[in-house]
Amino acid sequence: MAAGHSVNPAAWRQVLGGVLDSFAGRFGRVEPRRTAAAFVTGLLSDVESKTCWQLAEQAGHARPDAMQRLLYRAVWDADKVRDDLRSLIVQRLGDRDAVLVVDETGDLKKGTCTVGVQRQYTGTAGRIENAQVGVFLAYASRHGHTLADRRIYLPASWTDDADRCRDAGVPGDVGFATRSELAADMVTAAVEADVPARWVAADEAYGNTAAFRARLRELGLGYVLTVSCNHRVPVDGGKARLRADRIAAGLPNSAWQRRSAGAGSKGPCYYDWAWLGDVNTNADPAGNGHHSLLIRRNASTGELAFYRCWTPRPVSLARLVMVAGIRWSVEESFQAGKSQVGLDQHQVRRWKSWHRFTTLAMAALAVLAICAADATTGAPAAPAADLIDLTVNEIRRPLNTLLIQPARDLAHGLRWSQWRRRHQARARHAHYARRLSLEAQS
Repeated sequence: MAAGHSVNPAAWRQVLGGVLDSFAGRFGRVEPRRTAAAFVTGLLSDVESKTCWQLAEQAGHARPDAMQRLLYRAVWDADKVRDDLRSLIVQRLGDRDAVLVVDETGDLKKGTCTVGVQRQYTGTAGRIENAQVGVFLAYASRHGHTLADRRIYLPASWTDDADRCRDAGVPGDVGFATRSELAADMVTAAVEADVPARWVAADEAYGNTAAFRARLRELGLGYVLTVSCNHRVPVDGGKARLRADRIAAGLPNSAWQRRSAGAGSKGPCYYDWAWLGDVNTNADPAGNGHHSLLIRRNASTGELAFYRCWTPRPVSLARLVMVAGIRWSVEESFQAGKSQVGLDQHQVRRWKSWHRFTTLAMAALAVLAICAADATTGAPAAPAADLIDLTVNEIRRPLNTLLIQPARDLAHGLRWSQWRRRHQARARHAHYARRLSLEAQS
């Protein structure tokens, strides 16, 4: 069997230990340090729901108090842990030609008290729902990809309500910021931390924002950003601005080239591409760098996608197409984060708790990403009839089976069953009492 297909529990144990050790020094006491390690290990387990209750039972604890304290009251800085985690990701997956990919994901919520929640559009549901939105930065290179930073989006309905923010634990110096501003903050932080990367990719929610594009040029990062079909592109030295779809409609057949945007589950993803170089813009009057418009056409349906591109130096069409294709890596990270390590299963309401849970979930996802990268390093290409390389989703199953030992003691399970039933009975009693009190007052 090819080396890239083999299961290596010893190497995986070393990766898990390396991720946990990377931020162990951020905990001043041994108790939260051990709880954090158990928390990340529990996120990698096969427990049905990644809540504090389930993770505590998985870790062999008698009660969920330690897990809940880790998210709410323990003394540690989630941003510093994030920095340590990002450094480890760069150490293993780093590459000078890497791409920083920005995107957002929403978690559907009920009520109005969870930090950042309001009725807003989220791609998770594909419509306006009561949701909480997080903006994430993924690091993608030829070695692999995973989530490396996160910001929670606070709508104006929150930042304009000081009492609501205070109740949710939002720091007093946090003001309103658009999603593109949050994205720019994360990219800037990555550059200041010397994260090796040459490119930024994002969808049209960010590509349509001139300020975001200008910030990337200031940082010297090339970009391939999706824009909407009605996005107006400056032409003729900025003397005119035409809609992107009108530009595409006027292109001759000879303007299109068929190229692969990367490997998909069914093989290379081929599209037709048209590239209009030397697109000028008034936003860059000094003429620094090279602006262009990239257009992608689905060979089967004819559907079009448009990209605003900028590079500090001339590049080839093949390179821009490669960056455009890598943007989908963040979607894969979201899918793996939610399905494998419970990225969207946090049952927390406050600002600090959201950042802590999300950071630990990113650490668990990094374990899988690094194991997947290690599994393919130096491995020969497999024949078509042989096994495919180990993926992030597949690695979690044998990792959980071989390394993460669940608590199988019968007495332990019965104690937890009694604790859950007792806790739920108390919660139901309090709920009924509150309802009767409100009815009496009315």
